[in-house]
Amino acid sequence: MARTEFYDDPDAPEPNSLVVAASAVVTDEHGRILLQRRADSGLWALPGGGMELDDSLPGAAVREVREETGLDVEVTGLVGTYTDPQHVIVYGDGEVRRQFNICFTARVVGGELTVSQESTALRFVNPEEIDVLPMHDTQRMRVRHFLEKRPAPYLG
Repeated sequence: MARTEFYDDPDAPEPNSLVVAASAVVTDEHGRILLQRRADSGLWALPGGGMELDDSLPGAAVREVREETGLDVEVTGLVGTYTDPQHVIVYGDGEVRRQFNICFTARVVGGELTVSQESTALRFVNPEEIDVLPMHDTQRMRVRHFLEKRPAPYLG
């Protein structure tokens, strides 16, 4: 299903749903960041997705990372909250989503890196490569906030 993201765009359609979601900045022992190339948009992004009724937010991040990458992770911290109403995601089925995302930090504790149906590629990326990858601004913002090593989580 196709996915188009809008940010601070006056031509963005009005949302018809609100979804609570979790994402994770997963790093390896070299400080590289795990990214997936999304099958629905072709853009690089952090692993993550919608919270299910039987999830906690950290549990949703762990589940989504496992589903999308094959890796088992442990949540280690919080990057921030991302709730800007100007961020709208349009899906091919007619859903126009306003997303409420909590972005965590996490480390790998097991599993094997495996491409899922939601992605076309997975890789650990050196921080200096982030700016040249095709990535939506809202994803790049989360990575930037992580790399800034802020003393407190981003609240936005």
